[in-house]
Amino acid sequence: MASALDDDEICNDDYYSLLNVRREATQDELKAAYRRLCMLYHPDKHRDPELKRQAEQLFNLVHEAYEVLSDPQSRAIYDIYGKRGLDVEGWEVVERKRTPAEIREEYERLQKEREERRLQQRTNPKGTISVGIDATDLFDRYEEDYEDMVGGGVPHVEINKMHISQSIEAPLTSKDTAILSGSLSTHNGNGGGTINLALRKVTSAKGWGEVEFGAGDTHGPLFGMKIFRNLTPRCFMTAQCGLQFSSRGVRPGFTTVLARHLDKNTMGYLQWRWGTQSSMNTSIVRDTKSSHFTFAMQLGIPHTFVMMSYQYKFQDEDQTKIKGSVKSGFFGTVLEYGAERKISRHSVLGATVSVGVPQGVSLKIKLNRASQTYFFPIHLTDQLLPSAVFYATVGPLVFYLAIQQLIIRPYVRAQKEQDLEKQRESSASNIARKKQEAEASVLLMQESVRRIIEAEESRMGLIILNAWYGKFVTDNSRRHERAKVIDVTVPLQCLVKDSKLILTEATKSGLPGFYDPCVGEEKSLKVLYQFRGVMHQVLSGDAEPLRIPKQSHRIDADT
Repeated sequence: MASALDDDEICNDDYYSLLNVRREATQDELKAAYRRLCMLYHPDKHRDPELKRQAEQLFNLVHEAYEVLSDPQSRAIYDIYGKRGLDVEGWEVVERKRTPAEIREEYERLQKEREERRLQQRTNPKGTISVGIDATDLFDRYEEDYEDMVGGGVPHVEINKMHISQSIEAPLTSKDTAILSGSLSTHNGNGGGTINLALRKVTSAKGWGEVEFGAGDTHGPLFGMKIFRNLTPRCFMTAQCGLQFSSRGVRPGFTTVLARHLDKNTMGYLQWRWGTQSSMNTSIVRDTKSSHFTFAMQLGIPHTFVMMSYQYKFQDEDQTKIKGSVKSGFFGTVLEYGAERKISRHSVLGATVSVGVPQGVSLKIKLNRASQTYFFPIHLTDQLLPSAVFYATVGPLVFYLAIQQLIIRPYVRAQKEQDLEKQRESSASNIARKKQEAEASVLLMQESVRRIIEAEESRMGLIILNAWYGKFVTDNSRRHERAKVIDVTVPLQCLVKDSKLILTEATKSGLPGFYDPCVGEEKSLKVLYQFRGVMHQVLSGDAEPLRIPKQSHRIDADT
């Protein structure tokens, strides 16, 4: 049955699950689990040559797991990078006598060096496309002026401005980077473009410097310099100066920013800008796992304002955020509110409604796709019309729900099924090997299970009657799906000790005698057991810890 189980075919990457111990297990816990499995798989306990060979292979696998986890240095590497980390490039330069913390630091350095070498052969493209839409004719028109015109019943919506920018980075060395960027803009038929080249050099671990050259048909040549410097572990500054050449002469500019960590989640900024638009700005930004808050105040020409914004982050898989802000100054007052949500693996969609005096009402739609940003500001009206505010708020929500149901969800579902199928195909041979390993393990457990059952029956202890592991279909709406489970009665009974069964929070597929019957799908463990002559039953999630017997698992005699 398990003759195909060669030494190089036995594979189990989860050593903690194999030994059925916690990731925080002590040396004593590791040793106890190791001894238990050694008694089960020791080759000398089997006379049959085939069983003896299978026991030797499984015994070596358990020994390998114990050797890694019992050594603090190897365990530190395994916890960070898994089994592959033990063979990672650069292991030969790591001293075995270092502490786990030093090992971790050394491995992070090696990983960073390899990542830097890969980055030298890559670019980091970033781009923005902004399309401004004038839709004021939807709300500000007078119907009587269009009654006698051909096609006058259709509101006129036009694109009045557009902006496209793109940049790429080219790492020259581990410390030098070239950045090429360009942009094109048009507004009501007039436009122009610019192109810039920046050279950035990391001078030390505390800072870097950058030189920028630019040219364009609207502003003329540009020369600028920028530096960044860490002043203290909690404080840094940036300084930027530039010379803009044009037909009106040379226009100099200077900007400096001083920032400091006020606490773990809060930053304070002071900014001073001198040039065509001089200003002084101070702001406080607090960013936590569940919220983002900003308060800013600026004195300057021509813009003086006070601004406050708040963003709440939902702790869901779609990374939903709702936000609101108010900004008031010499230009008037603007209130903004909106939301954004992840709609696919690499895309985030957001919408913001802007209501202001005298700006009117606008709707801003933004789509982030990987490193590209698509921005669509739609100007609805120059006045504060309740109808414009209503449609700007409800319209995107209804449109999103429709697109979510008709396009996004079917696409994501199809993509997940496709990825799952690819995962199954790529892991088919590995799962086949693990299945053979599990069958061999169950065969070796038979004698031990027989003795455990006899001992438990003598004291009316814990008897595993039936146990299944895999995908269970309990929802009526999913009756068309097929359950995918395997029988794990023998492996679980083998883990019973002193009328108790304790499983850690690790995935059950790594336990002796188990394997994954449905790769990539949600799995559970269902156990029907007898304790003190009473029937019990429990259904546990794959990664949930399990301890039996429990009173709550008891099956009432009346049911």
